[in-house]
Amino acid sequence: MYIDTITSPADIKNKTIDELNQLADEIRQLLIEVISQNGGHLASNLGVVELTLALHYVFDTPRDKIIWDVGHQTYVHKILTYRKDLFPSIRKYKGLSGFPKISESSHDFFNTGHSSTSISAALGFARARDLMGEDYSVLAVIGDGALTGGMALEGLNDAGHSPTNLIVILNDNQMSIANNVGSLSTYLSKIRSDPKYHKLKRDIEPLLNKIPFIGKGIYHAVKRLKNTIKYLFVPGIIFEELGFKYIGPVNGHDIFSLISMLDRARSVNGPVLIHVVTSKGKGYKHAELNPEKFHAVAPFNIKTGEELYKGRGITYSQVFGNTMLRLAKENEKIIAITAAMPHGTGLYEFSRLYPERFFDVGIAEQHAVTFAAGLAANGYKPVFAVYSTFLQRAYDQILHDVCIQNLPVVFAIDRCGLVGQDGETHHGIFDISYLSHIPNMTILSPSDGSELAAMLRYAVDHPGPVAIRYPKGAVCNIYKDNTITIEHGKWDTVRQGKTCCIMATGKMVDFALKSCEILEGMGIYCCLINCRFIKPLDIDKIRQCVKDFSKLVIIEDNTAIGGLGSTIIQELAKNGYKTLDVKHIAFPDSFVPHGEIDELLKVYNMDVKGLVDQIAAFVNKPEKKK
Repeated sequence: MYIDTITSPADIKNKTIDELNQLADEIRQLLIEVISQNGGHLASNLGVVELTLALHYVFDTPRDKIIWDVGHQTYVHKILTYRKDLFPSIRKYKGLSGFPKISESSHDFFNTGHSSTSISAALGFARARDLMGEDYSVLAVIGDGALTGGMALEGLNDAGHSPTNLIVILNDNQMSIANNVGSLSTYLSKIRSDPKYHKLKRDIEPLLNKIPFIGKGIYHAVKRLKNTIKYLFVPGIIFEELGFKYIGPVNGHDIFSLISMLDRARSVNGPVLIHVVTSKGKGYKHAELNPEKFHAVAPFNIKTGEELYKGRGITYSQVFGNTMLRLAKENEKIIAITAAMPHGTGLYEFSRLYPERFFDVGIAEQHAVTFAAGLAANGYKPVFAVYSTFLQRAYDQILHDVCIQNLPVVFAIDRCGLVGQDGETHHGIFDISYLSHIPNMTILSPSDGSELAAMLRYAVDHPGPVAIRYPKGAVCNIYKDNTITIEHGKWDTVRQGKTCCIMATGKMVDFALKSCEILEGMGIYCCLINCRFIKPLDIDKIRQCVKDFSKLVIIEDNTAIGGLGSTIIQELAKNGYKTLDVKHIAFPDSFVPHGEIDELLKVYNMDVKGLVDQIAAFVNKPEKKK
């Protein structure tokens, strides 16, 4: 086994092409074995095996710098850079991260988790190199899906107008998470598939030079006709016009061709773009047939490709998708928008039944928000379904284009709270903080599936912007009769009690309810309030709490700074409620690492046992003097 001899990038540099191909097969087998047990990003990593081998064959990290876009496709890079033996720990708590991490290895140069950032970061590295008078290569590896993000185009625009040496590798696998959409995707598809481009580019120079007496003159004249003839001969014209030397397309699974192209690019002055065509999921038939499913997969059976742990119940994403179907049937003005996540957000069936009212804008969250604002300003009711971590990218558009104009855009914010093994770049623990201070924004968080459905119905009828934040995973079942009435700004008392008052929101209501049942056996009787509205606050409920209790516990799955607890405590201080003793349970002012959700909740004492221990200790401490 060649893989047993690999500990560092230096170990592959003396390998023959045949040996590298064999190593590629062995790496694929290791990827499948580990990810089938741990879960993770399988299809994208299977697609970059040869590309990663070629990169480390030609370039010398950590001297040369490779910046990976998104970073979920760096598993092979980690295997080659001293982390093969640790690879079985990937995405586990205190194990290897599923993304580049500078604290983990000197071969990781930039922490990434969101798309479209690599070109800008790599350009920063390259210009810093030039300013220091140093000499090494800087590369950005970016997917064609990430190229739809505006930041990637900004980076291309800046890099292309200067002589800075920079290599951009466009990993074109025709997908981001779902199939790519938009004119850039169409353009790249044309380059990939039209043989006329490649034949003309390959044959035109020798053909013209063979014409006696005038051939060379014609060839040079053709080269000068930049705005006409060049468009026939240069497949990557858009990149050439931006100032890049275009190389490709290159077969991303042909190691020899990749090494040759990378060697060539290393010697070119100025910015270079290498167009590499890969197949997402290559080498594992189930991933090849369904690359979207295997983009990020839970543990699965290698033989069948089926997930190992099914039957966990309907998810919040599914409840959202099903409710959208009912609402769209009733109201033809409802529009669904996603940023390359039709399956993950639960909108696939909507896209199939209402294609004229469904828009996948690609990886372009900023555009999605302002696009939704335009629809809302013209009489429609757009619902933008997006993961919490990705909505962060569109903060200015939420504030400026939606909320200042008080437009009725609905933000269906999936994956709030902890998301697990993708770690700090993906946890949705900041959305309350970055949304609640924006005027005109209404924010809700459901405690179970039926409450989410009721909130969505409320939101599409509300005249201004509404954000509904809900977690990853199966729904809870707190409101078993499904009869929920959402009254603007009003909370619901789930459980009566006399010892202390607990105010919880979203997923944490279920944890709080289970804690209350245990605390009752300890002689502690808690009143539990479901703070279904995070903004506006239910002032009447807060006043009643001050009147009836001396102790208040606030529980949320957001960072403590700027969260629900902060706004409640601010309201208490503003009204001089100094006699109420308050305990705020939330995530601390630090980034939460990767790991299983239940494991992380336990680490932060926010599982049921942790809540019981904290509440019991809080209740039993001496009361404040009035």
